[in-house]
Amino acid sequence: MMVFEYHIVSILLAYLIGSIPTSVWVGKAIFGVDVREEGSRNPGASNTFRVLGKKAGIPVLLIDVLKGWFAASLLTFNPNIVYSSEEMIIWKIILGVIAVLGHIFPLYIRFKGGKGIATLFGMVLAIHWPAALTCSLIFILLLYLTRYVSLSSIIATCAFPILIVYVFKNQDQPLLIFGVCVSLLVLITHHKNIGRLFRGEENKANLRKKKSH
Repeated sequence: MMVFEYHIVSILLAYLIGSIPTSVWVGKAIFGVDVREEGSRNPGASNTFRVLGKKAGIPVLLIDVLKGWFAASLLTFNPNIVYSSEEMIIWKIILGVIAVLGHIFPLYIRFKGGKGIATLFGMVLAIHWPAALTCSLIFILLLYLTRYVSLSSIIATCAFPILIVYVFKNQDQPLLIFGVCVSLLVLITHHKNIGRLFRGEENKANLRKKKSH
């Protein structure tokens, strides 16, 4: 397979992988619940935690993270194509972003998906794992303290470019541009959550037990 063809196939695969509606499939198959009909009605990991608790939320979260990591890492599975460090970062960003867009606009459920935070984290994990793990610790701490998945996601994501520059001293331009763009994307996709947070109307995650139905 030629390099150009391999890139096209990788792009298509990244979108199809990102499009997998984990919360919907897990909720229906295992719990008999369509998360699109309860809670915030958003088919993402946060609403799965809210509606079904951690027994469903944790697997959904992990699979969604894996989607982003796997999609962003697709080109690393071909040993016959050699990339420079900057080229690899750029391609990981491209494929990861496509996977995130697949999660937000999934082919399998009429292009109405989740906000893509878990898939985005998986993508970042493939690109710069130390910063990704630091952001995950920020997310977990804030989630434990506030039980607001949206607030934890926003702050942890916006911390990424700051960590890259001031903690890990990375001056790679594509990575910095990516970090800023991701922060803006998260703020845009969570604008309704931000409004509810300011009004005190945002739902908190159910971290202890599954709700009865």
